[in-house]
Amino acid sequence: MSSGEAGWEERSAVRVVPPVQPRKLVKVPFVELADGRLQGVVSSGSDIARVYVSSIAAETHDFNCSTNNNRPCGGVGGGYRCKHLQALVDEAVRQYGLERVARYLKVEASEGDDLDSLLRGSHEKAPAAVVFSRFLRHLTYLEVPASPEPLAEMHWFPALGAVR
Repeated sequence: MSSGEAGWEERSAVRVVPPVQPRKLVKVPFVELADGRLQGVVSSGSDIARVYVSSIAAETHDFNCSTNNNRPCGGVGGGYRCKHLQALVDEAVRQYGLERVARYLKVEASEGDDLDSLLRGSHEKAPAAVVFSRFLRHLTYLEVPASPEPLAEMHWFPALGAVR
């Protein structure tokens, strides 16, 4: 372990890994690898006021897509994934890279593979509220006025350049 990595558990800030490629935040404003799922918020293609919470479970690759108030997506059924799930996978690969997303979902993928086509699973309901709530919480930080002073509730949040 290098001296720059030593003691990272004791610090309140860690390095943020920049996205692998620029993301399309308008289409998929929130994507994360958490709670044993690739999950996020995807904008509706037809209604600017509607968003979908989409998720794909690691290992089983079972998937769900519904509006933020748990109304099912019309494009999901049986073994068919909707365009929101495809957009989620694409943006996750842009954010984290193919290798990391494939490893998290526990699927064998090589550079150049279409990760979405390698996922097998079926529709299984998953709660949208937790993911959507986390997304809304992230949005509130956009409204915090800029200040050089620390923000108490963000003491755990990763800071760019904080690790030496």
